[in-house]
Amino acid sequence: MKVALTRSFKETVKSRAQRDRKFRVAMLQEATEAFLRGETDVGKTLLRDYVNSTVGFEELGDAVEKSPKSLMRMLSATGNPQAESLFAVIAHLQREEGVQVRVLLQRVS
Repeated sequence: MKVALTRSFKETVKSRAQRDRKFRVAMLQEATEAFLRGETDVGKTLLRDYVNSTVGFEELGDAVEKSPKSLMRMLSATGNPQAESLFAVIAHLQREEGVQVRVLLQRVS
């Protein structure tokens, strides 16, 4: 079941992201982890929220040499991003935040 987010909720997320670095990093981490778990729809939604709350699609497009509209489509509910494009976006956002994603593999029982 999809629940539409209200404008006020989106503005609250954006406001918090702009003033709270730990919150931004957690958003980026959660999006990346969702992709790694195979939850691409969740990852796209979280990454889109992160971009909207931080750099915006215009600046991101300039940085990764993609049109903002292409990036918006890529991270939409029906988007099907190519790995190269997705990783370019994540790499740029990591650099902007000054963080690096690390993967820890653990055996599950």
